[in-house]
Amino acid sequence: MRVLVTGAGGQLGRALVARAPAGVEVIGLGSGGLDISDLNSVRETMNRERPILILNAAAYTAVDAAESDAGRARAVNDTGTANLVAAGEEVGARVAHVSTDFVFGGEAGRAYSVDAPTSPLGVYGASKLAGEGHLRAGDLCVRTAWVYAAEGKNFVRTMLRLMAERAELGVVADQIGSPTSADDLADALWRLALGGAEGTFHYTNSGVASWYDFAVAIRDESVALGLLPESAARVTPIATADYPTPAKRPAFSVLDVTKTTQFLGAPAPHWRHALVRTLEQITRNV
Repeated sequence: MRVLVTGAGGQLGRALVARAPAGVEVIGLGSGGLDISDLNSVRETMNRERPILILNAAAYTAVDAAESDAGRARAVNDTGTANLVAAGEEVGARVAHVSTDFVFGGEAGRAYSVDAPTSPLGVYGASKLAGEGHLRAGDLCVRTAWVYAAEGKNFVRTMLRLMAERAELGVVADQIGSPTSADDLADALWRLALGGAEGTFHYTNSGVASWYDFAVAIRDESVALGLLPESAARVTPIATADYPTPAKRPAFSVLDVTKTTQFLGAPAPHWRHALVRTLEQITRNV
């Protein structure tokens, strides 16, 4: 079975390639090998590779930069998805697409179900939601949140760097979500896609946290593993208003993963357990 993974240079794409099940022939293409915003390039690639399944992990994910670079964000997240769907249909390939909690506005105060009304607050969320709209019956959309990995640019890696450099670090405490390991997300995507899941699903690690909670856990677990010294930066809670950013973020973006849990037959690992696994990987690579 031939599966093409887009965005293979990113943290999720790398995890998808590395964790492909036995018997799957994976073609992993990063942005240098495939610009999904270029329809001719996408068509040429699909005709050459003839995949049965396209796992779309390619995305413009710079949330703040998207506010001033809306054209590129839409070209990748909206047009790029449309291109994959169109070219995939021509060669008979299904699309499994990764989307985001940012399609929601964060006002609900309870976990968002897969059919909850969407109301993105910025360009990034709007472009990802537009991309979802191109998927056909039979395709798969998996929304996720707060993804991180042992490598790449993400919250965990940033916190480790800042905690080693500073005496104190203020982290937003009034935005709530579910940190998600790229490895766990990749495993779930493979199981959903190869298991025939269709329509919209949500996947995150179990449990909820604020960014402050997440940062405190990163510090505590990293000190316990010897990845950070006891003198690492003290983490203090701050409000969103104290850390203004170009893009507005949802205050509460926890996703209801009931449908996915039922399909997979077991709940996702808790986010803190997944964090420890990732920090252990980083420790081994230091």
